[in-house]
Amino acid sequence: MASVTSLSFWDARRSVIENVLAARGTPAVEEAGLECAEGRVLAEEISADRDYPPCDRSMRDGFAVRASDTPGTLRVIGEIRAGGDATFRVGPGEAVEIMTGAPLPEGADAVVMYEHVQRDGCLITVAEASPPGRWVMARGAEARCGQRLLEAGHRIGFAEIALLAALGRRRVRVYRRPHIAILATGDEIVELDCDPMEHQVRNSNAWSLAAQVRRAGGIPEILPIAPDRLEPTRELMARGLEADLLLISGGVSTGKYDLVEPAARSLGAEFFFTGVQMQPGYPLVFGRARGTFFFGLPGNPICTMVAFEVFARAALQLLAGEDEPVLPLLQARLAAPFRHAPGLTRLAPARLSADGSTVTPLAWRGSADIFALARSNCFLVAEAERESWAPGDLIRVLLR
Repeated sequence: MASVTSLSFWDARRSVIENVLAARGTPAVEEAGLECAEGRVLAEEISADRDYPPCDRSMRDGFAVRASDTPGTLRVIGEIRAGGDATFRVGPGEAVEIMTGAPLPEGADAVVMYEHVQRDGCLITVAEASPPGRWVMARGAEARCGQRLLEAGHRIGFAEIALLAALGRRRVRVYRRPHIAILATGDEIVELDCDPMEHQVRNSNAWSLAAQVRRAGGIPEILPIAPDRLEPTRELMARGLEADLLLISGGVSTGKYDLVEPAARSLGAEFFFTGVQMQPGYPLVFGRARGTFFFGLPGNPICTMVAFEVFARAALQLLAGEDEPVLPLLQARLAAPFRHAPGLTRLAPARLSADGSTVTPLAWRGSADIFALARSNCFLVAEAERESWAPGDLIRVLLR
């Protein structure tokens, strides 16, 4: 067995990003309709097709006026609704009733809200001066025609869908979603439809990984379970290396039947690290064989899921065309004390409050306790250098 190359939590993540970026090349490109573009990664720059807004627009319901006429009494000469044409011209002492989003009429340079006028028939009295530009969205204030709005490599979310729809883009060029092979290992693993004996467990890791892969923008393929024998493990790993990325669950520790590293070496693998100074998830392997990156994830379910979110997800996002995968960390105040033995970065299931301000550690019984994990909505991230936190202390939180 080769000596373990163990990296810190952050050095390991940096190794994943740097190695995949250096080797990935340019992903293949395809077109997607707007109805199925959410979650995909742009393969083209997106620019504005005209000024936004295309004319000066009112930001409030009220009256379009000449700022120089305020304060004073003005005569209302008409009305403009959102979607209507600005056919009026506002002259001295005049105003036009206007709705939010309606184009500002010629001559007007400010809007006075309904709440700030007194109306008597066709006359309004404005008590206070209104400066030029008040409650007016100027033409091109949001974007100028030809302005670059989104870069290639940007992941499309609901806000980007709204932007593309506003630009009239029914179809958009995106990078091909990477195919991710998932291989569970171990004689104790059986398929979901089996009635397991006491010494067996169902293959939950492959299914949780498939869900994580889909959420990250990949296309999962679950391979047959690899038994604890070298040759079948090697053959299934070779099959998995035909994908864009291979995820292996289990078989990465130093036990007699942990065969992922020997099988990988027989396939000519290069190892970037074989351990990460974190818990859960220490025996974590990252390497490349036959031109494909692979992760050997610890077999306990929480280890598998955490290791994917922190490391393998970044590799998948890069292979999908993103340039800067972000770890979704925030800070919240502890609702209860928390302590751990320093030296390793530790992630523990926790529950973030509805307003995101406080976080409560959950009781759990080790890295196989998927029942506790299902009750959580985040992980505490305890720094390796610190031993304890009191209620009210800020601590990092990884969303899940």
